[in-house]
Amino acid sequence: MRIKLITPALASARNGNSITAIRCARILQQLGHRVVMEQTYDGKGCDLMIALHALRSHESIRLFKEMHPDLPLVVALTGTDLYRDIRINPDAQRSLELATRLIVLQPMGIVELPKHLRAKTRVIYQSAERVRRRSTPAKDGCFNVCVISHLRPEKDPLRTAMAARELPDSSRLRVLHIGRPLSKEMDRRLRAEIARNPRFRWLGELPHWKTRRILADSQLLSVTSRMEGSSNALCEAIASSVPVVASKIPGLVGTLGKKYPGYFPVGETRELARLLQRIESNPKFYRRLKAHCARLSPLVDPKREITAWKKLLNELAPG
Repeated sequence: MRIKLITPALASARNGNSITAIRCARILQQLGHRVVMEQTYDGKGCDLMIALHALRSHESIRLFKEMHPDLPLVVALTGTDLYRDIRINPDAQRSLELATRLIVLQPMGIVELPKHLRAKTRVIYQSAERVRRRSTPAKDGCFNVCVISHLRPEKDPLRTAMAARELPDSSRLRVLHIGRPLSKEMDRRLRAEIARNPRFRWLGELPHWKTRRILADSQLLSVTSRMEGSSNALCEAIASSVPVVASKIPGLVGTLGKKYPGYFPVGETRELARLLQRIESNPKFYRRLKAHCARLSPLVDPKREITAWKKLLNELAPG
């Protein structure tokens, strides 16, 4: 099929949405389809349109259905779609109605949708190739905790650094933060954290391959989001056998499971600090987290995501 893939995020943006769009395009091409990726729909002919983001892609969604009411339309929902916009924004709500199929990235996303839309919703877990840890450990003996997030309020991005400040002097924990501030306020907060926190190292915005290497070499990933549809970084950590601490929100519980022992309450710095200290100082608990994440590795297998997309497209193929 000729497929238009609409993504508001530029391929060069180095954020979760752009990584998702690039991976999606690659999968569709592997399945034999012709894919054109655009920020907005240009009105030209195709057999199918896939739009990432119900709200930000709404104008493209609306135009496509006006011009091609009988053609299939797939809308993939982000965290801000699921946990904010579809509750309050008429455009986001209308995008759900116009879609032939909806995609969520983990099963708890389905319960956020009105009941009449759930039958046309499919769960497609994000996948990641395995990146193996380098054989030589860090010479300084630090317990590296990786944070992969541009700095914006929904991600609560400095929570891990704040928790690290509360650890005892004996701790060797170090926070490695990859991402850039998306506002002046976040830049101000970042600079203040760098100045006051010897455990915090900001690495800035990095190419995806380098981010993945640093993650694979870390002892832990910390995902502190207040709002998340799923997480590319989480899937990449699971693929590379890196255990995770995570805020207990539906978008992360949907992948890690309700019984995962590495959760902390959203925004609770002291609880996160206690959890980090326990993980660093208790090898048995660390191995428990690692074993749980290892059992989840089939969820993020690229073959699984390819199969899910193939099944979805077969539902929508002509005839």
